Amino acid sequence: MELLEGELVVGDLDAFIETLAAIGDEYDCTIQAFDGRYVAGRLHLERALALADRAIERGENVARDRSVEILLYAAGRRQINKALEMGLEAGDNEAVVLVDGHEESADEAGAIAALESRLDLTPSPTLATEHANEELLREFFDIGAAELAATDASLAELVRERVALLDVEK
Repeated sequence: MELLEGELVVGDLDAFIETLAAIGDEYDCTIQAFDGRYVAGRLHLERALALADRAIERGENVARDRSVEILLYAAGRRQINKALEMGLEAGDNEAVVLVDGHEESADEAGAIAALESRLDLTPSPTLATEHANEELLREFFDIGAAELAATDASLAELVRERVALLDVEK
């Protein structure tokens, strides 16, 4: 799994999604873009990817598309329309783009080069995965002040717990 991070301008959202899909198909990679404000670190996305792959291997996936299954786990939600809140919108975005070559034929480096050449992305490696919006994360993942006070776990660890609990809630 590789991550591209930065400020990303999305003109036409449908065209953007089609571009990601075309690059993914061309390089045999799964590509999913996230609003970086909702990403609680690299481990958050690594865990979502691992759990999505496990669900697919077991035939327990909700989505037909691997990238959407990853989004569901990252968002800690079973409903695609609610998980999409974690995706990008038209306009300016703080983005994290996940690229994963699950198959042997995958060319992650080629996919990344294609993304960098075709997207209006201003790289910023510390923008999103280490600087998510705490207030937004707490609201989105329903983590209250009492829960934070009751544990010595970090907010990122609590978000990863929500990701893992998605399997329990099936």
